[in-house]
Amino acid sequence: MLEIPTHMDFVGQGKAERWSRLIITFFGVVGLIYGAIVQQFSQTVYILGVGFLLSSLITIPPWPFYRNNPLKWQKPVITDPKPQSGDSSDEGKKKKK
Repeated sequence: MLEIPTHMDFVGQGKAERWSRLIITFFGVVGLIYGAIVQQFSQTVYILGVGFLLSSLITIPPWPFYRNNPLKWQKPVITDPKPQSGDSSDEGKKKKK
């Protein structure tokens, strides 16, 4: 099977959100100005839609530049094993007085 990465680190998520907001804001302003010049609100919506599609293409897939800061996981802590269910210990069966 293909090994397609499906994760993005925290720094990459911040970059993706920032890029998304910048692209959509830029296309919204340009679309508003162009729509006002040609007096067609539909042109504003079309330009904003193109900005949304471009923003989605750039920010939704986990591109390699969004995965430059991987998390360093801690080693697992080994704890004492639980007593077996067949043990005859009365530790959990004390009666209240």
